[in-house]
Amino acid sequence: MFYALATDKIETDEFDFVHELHDIETLNHAALEGTYEVSAVSIHGFAFIADRYALLNSGASMGEGYGPKLVSRKFFDPSELASRTVAVPGLRTSAYLALKLFHPAVVTEVVPFDEIIPHVREGKSDAGVIIHEGQLTYRDEGLQQVLDLGEWWLSETGLPLPLGGNVIRKDLGRENIERLGVMLRESIEFSLAHREEALNYALQFGRGLDSSDGDRFVSMYVNERTVDYGDSGRSAVQLFLDRGHQAGIIPHSIQVEFVG
Repeated sequence: MFYALATDKIETDEFDFVHELHDIETLNHAALEGTYEVSAVSIHGFAFIADRYALLNSGASMGEGYGPKLVSRKFFDPSELASRTVAVPGLRTSAYLALKLFHPAVVTEVVPFDEIIPHVREGKSDAGVIIHEGQLTYRDEGLQQVLDLGEWWLSETGLPLPLGGNVIRKDLGRENIERLGVMLRESIEFSLAHREEALNYALQFGRGLDSSDGDRFVSMYVNERTVDYGDSGRSAVQLFLDRGHQAGIIPHSIQVEFVG
């Protein structure tokens, strides 16, 4: 998404973009402090920063009938989750919220996202929820899918599963928010139009993905829905956070503000 901004491929006027790379849970917590003017965050995490940040109309990562996967060494029926311990990539991640909506009684432990597969493989947790490229590689590690949370959410709601988004700090002011929103959208559009070069850039951070799997993963989570949520995408975000509040996972109701 940020290839064009990180490599000066588009005009940014007087704005200077500094590219900070962190895992999503680190970004969720940084946003609580207002650390970055613009940031990727989990949609679940957005619920806790909505007083300070607005959600940009571009930058969505949504699962269109797919999403974070619950995996284990041996298959078990998802109804048995109450008796299992599940490794999750963070308590503010959308993967965690989706899991708790599916089975509120599940017992979880936080494990860094890139350590969940070996954690489960070594029997340290009964199962784990995997995000990022692990969704494509877990079988190579000898694990089996128990549940696809994006598939479950689609069957429940008929909507895509909201996972991540780009937020912008409200104190930048409406004019700057709109200008920066245009640049972020242009960056996404540039990458989609120059797919091969953008993919080659992104594979630097792909943790072992080859170009074929990298292209498949990008197709899943950076696409036309990323350029703009669309009405159904915006409805999915609101419903996801509403369900989180109704379940007592999010302590307050959120009226999502989309800008840009």
